[in-house]
Amino acid sequence: MTQQATDRQAAYPRVAFVTGAASGIGAAVCRLLAAQGVAIAAADQNEAGLAALHDSLGRDVRFLSAVLDVRDEAAQQAFVGEVEAKLGPITDVVPCAGLARSAPAETMSAEQWDLVLDINLRGTFLTCKSTAAVMLPRGRGSIVCLASVTARGGQPGRANYAASKWGLVGLVKSLATEWGNRGVRVNAVAPNGVDTPLLKVGVPEGFREGVMLDRTPLGRFAQVEEIAQGIAYLLSDAASYVTGAVLDIDGGLTAGYLTHRHGTDYALHQR
Repeated sequence: MTQQATDRQAAYPRVAFVTGAASGIGAAVCRLLAAQGVAIAAADQNEAGLAALHDSLGRDVRFLSAVLDVRDEAAQQAFVGEVEAKLGPITDVVPCAGLARSAPAETMSAEQWDLVLDINLRGTFLTCKSTAAVMLPRGRGSIVCLASVTARGGQPGRANYAASKWGLVGLVKSLATEWGNRGVRVNAVAPNGVDTPLLKVGVPEGFREGVMLDRTPLGRFAQVEEIAQGIAYLLSDAASYVTGAVLDIDGGLTAGYLTHRHGTDYALHQR
């Protein structure tokens, strides 16, 4: 970190606004940033999860939480105002709220489509918009959104999820071009499967083990802390010249095509 960056960090204590903060990647981001001395503003629809997060961080961490739906623009704006009043100027934003509802495209209901697009894409946009309203006038801030390897290609049964994540990448790149010269950086991370209860519930074991891991060179799923580390890097002054980027944290899944058994090519052994 440069001396200028160190001086800036001392002058402006960091405050992170994290949605989807009660579990998974969002909670891991809160824990990592809190350990770095960052104040945490956590939003989620899971009130019990937010309370558990607060307990896990320790009561000496500067912490504020709100039960809200990221689709509710007024609620997000109100919480942003509360955060600024009680914790100080928001410097870091991580919109982690998201979900998936899988179904064949020909039978996917309009409600399934709308729910995923509304949470994953509209909700992320509203989080970015609400926080940029206070960061842009100050000329500083960093936003890291949660994309997916599904933003690199399609996936059967997940037309809604894939569309939301492709749209999110377009959103990130558009915001980066709009806000870069005003001091706000916007990036994203694109994980592969992450070892969470949600993965185990939402993806059949045969597909997880027989396809996803089989085609991942590192041969395992990510831990939430590994995704959080990538997010923390993009938020930090160590990435001060990075904006509009999508960082793949995927164990090598998108490194190539026709991979099999962690990179063993049958063509080399079946002659």
